[in-house]
Amino acid sequence: MAHLWVEEETKIVYQDTKFQGDGDEMDRLKSISSTLYVGNLKYTTSEEQLYELFSKCGIVKRIVMGIDRFEKTPCGFCFVEFFERKDCLRAIECLSSTKLDDQVIRCEIDHGFENGRQYGRGNVGGQRRHELPKYEQGRKRHGGGRGDRDYDWDRSRKRGRYSDSYKPGNRDRY
Repeated sequence: MAHLWVEEETKIVYQDTKFQGDGDEMDRLKSISSTLYVGNLKYTTSEEQLYELFSKCGIVKRIVMGIDRFEKTPCGFCFVEFFERKDCLRAIECLSSTKLDDQVIRCEIDHGFENGRQYGRGNVGGQRRHELPKYEQGRKRHGGGRGDRDYDWDRSRKRGRYSDSYKPGNRDRY
């Protein structure tokens, strides 16, 4: 008999690195929580958009936008609190890996919002995932593919031609 083997994709699970309890305490709090961590938001996503989306799963108690602790600007995550846990679980089931603002979002159960968690935990105020690892800091970054070249994709006139500011072969070597 033939069987279809499907490899499970590894799932990234959000963890609050500042949590003061142990793993059992975290699991206990998550088992009764009605709070979601929503990640991978565009910086331009508004609270109104989030209310509109998540209220389809139940009555939203509040939304706390994640902000850069220095700049006080959105940094790509939020917490959504529902009045009832069943609505929170429905939101995870229905909305995780869906698109909001042309961006695939992540929804995960959270142990509960506490003041101060709205600030990004990165060294520069935002999220850690947007920062370079220590071994990369200070290294010059070069983009892949076309790099910093100015490529004009205007299909009507110059399809596939480089702009005047870039000529192949006339670039500085590192």
